[in-house]
Amino acid sequence: MNNNNYTAVCFGEILWDILPDKMLPGGAPMNVAYHLNQLGVPAAMISRVGNDDLGQQLLSFITSKNVTGDFVQVDNTHETSRVLAKLDGNSVTYDIVRPVAWDFIEYNRRLQQLIANTPYFIFGSLGARSEVSRQTLFELLEVARHKVLDINLRQPHYERSTLDYLLRHADVLKLNEDELHLLSGWFGFEGGDKEQIVAFQDKFHLNTILTTRGDKGAIVLNDGQFYEHPGCKVVVADTIGSGDSFLAAFLSRVIKGSSTAEALEFASGMGAFVATKHGACPVYAAGEAEDAIRSFPVNR
Repeated sequence: MNNNNYTAVCFGEILWDILPDKMLPGGAPMNVAYHLNQLGVPAAMISRVGNDDLGQQLLSFITSKNVTGDFVQVDNTHETSRVLAKLDGNSVTYDIVRPVAWDFIEYNRRLQQLIANTPYFIFGSLGARSEVSRQTLFELLEVARHKVLDINLRQPHYERSTLDYLLRHADVLKLNEDELHLLSGWFGFEGGDKEQIVAFQDKFHLNTILTTRGDKGAIVLNDGQFYEHPGCKVVVADTIGSGDSFLAAFLSRVIKGSSTAEALEFASGMGAFVATKHGACPVYAAGEAEDAIRSFPVNR
């Protein structure tokens, strides 16, 4: 029985995306937590910031968005993370500075109890790039109940042994098409996308695999059955955080009892909705997003 106020906990990086003309709060786990809360699923965030102005600003931001800062540690040695984001049309590349505070998330009993008592634990691969946070994540995976891995491959911040470990401890995997092909090459999975996805499910005993395909939509393999969505036609502002909102939207519908097909349809619309906005955490109400999604034409 869940004896805290959260349905989900997100673990990993929390940072500032430094764009040419502005600075935006970000980090995939924080983005997922933000959108889960916006969609009515109480979510907490485990991370670490520096004892500096940027850290205080991040804490102020997440609490203003109803994401608790109670489990975000403050580091007196390492600074708050900054990521240099470069936009090229609708694509984004990142220069992720290291080491930073979220590389040093410390394990403690309070975190263990939080994870043990929360139904969903959402984590990524980037947050496991450094030994301290990686070992904390490994400890928490031992007590987590329903484990959701959001692969987030950013060169050179990943290695095969860590990814293999995370995949073997996940129930749900979310990745994009490029990541699917890269990892399939590592593991020797052949064939088209569906054959590679099935190979992932077989090798790592995953219940559900979500694969986003950019403007071509998304595909889900759940309990041996495929579900597809062709994507929505929208005018893109930027794609920062679109995949994170997709994951949050899918989980929010599954948690509320929707079918896989219904969850995929809503998640595809939500990813498109966020792509029409600037930044990963645009201001919106759940009803506003749902109205917009209903108006989006679907690719044919």
